[in-house]
Amino acid sequence: MKATTEPGAGTAVHKPGVLGRWNRRQRALLSAGAAVGLLLLVWLGAGLMDSAQLNSRLELRNLAPSVEHPFGTDWLGRDMLTRTLKGLTLSLKVGLAAGAASVIIATLLGLVAATMGRTVDRIIIWLIDLFLSVPHLVTLILIAFVLGGGAKGVIVGVALTHWPSLSRLIRTEVLQLRSAEFVQVSRHLGRSRLWIGTRHILPHLVPQLLVGLVLIIPHAILHEAAVTFVGMGLSPHEPAIGIILSESMRYLSTGMWWLALFPGLCLLVVVRCFDRLGDNLRVLIDPKRAHE
Repeated sequence: MKATTEPGAGTAVHKPGVLGRWNRRQRALLSAGAAVGLLLLVWLGAGLMDSAQLNSRLELRNLAPSVEHPFGTDWLGRDMLTRTLKGLTLSLKVGLAAGAASVIIATLLGLVAATMGRTVDRIIIWLIDLFLSVPHLVTLILIAFVLGGGAKGVIVGVALTHWPSLSRLIRTEVLQLRSAEFVQVSRHLGRSRLWIGTRHILPHLVPQLLVGLVLIIPHAILHEAAVTFVGMGLSPHEPAIGIILSESMRYLSTGMWWLALFPGLCLLVVVRCFDRLGDNLRVLIDPKRAHE
């Protein structure tokens, strides 16, 4: 039999595993697919859950986690798995709406700052620095309080506090594209600003906007949960994660640990999925990493 070691070597040759033979883009694609699959599983799971499990059933109250109720039940006999999945779906909807609005604001202000002259640019840069100097959560709570709370207050608050970083990135990208050779050629050929903007600049911004949206959503979800937790967000009658965590604080001292543990872990997993998805999308769309 042939030896499994190289001549003169004292150790065996180890072949790389399956993942070791994949390049970085392939691993990023696999990780992004897993994150999307997990998020879809949460969304579909919430849709398949019977809403009747949200009704009060006092004979089932304060049950610890079991096969029938994996996340246990609360003090009113409501199934915590159903409440958690419904709450995560509600948080996803709020996060998507707030993130999309924030991306639109960032895109408009970034384009205006890069194309409307130095005076407008200085004003927008001052606004960006102003919003970045104030903690997001404080501003969000103030905006939600002024608007009377609820989903509208949270969405508007998140949209008005999460645009500065992306807006600065878009401004820098547009300034670089304006001096690009293909843009200068189109300008010398008599193309209008609208034609150049829609054919040259906007397509280059779409990947940045997509990554920005995916990375804003987890911040929006966490801030929505935080604002709801302190009573300035969604209605207490809705199965929001912030409401679930806020209510569970009153029962932790009685030993009902499952009321906060499982919803908190699920929220962390969803936020982490969006974070990983954004990082992997950045790897996939970056042309500089095409051969990694």
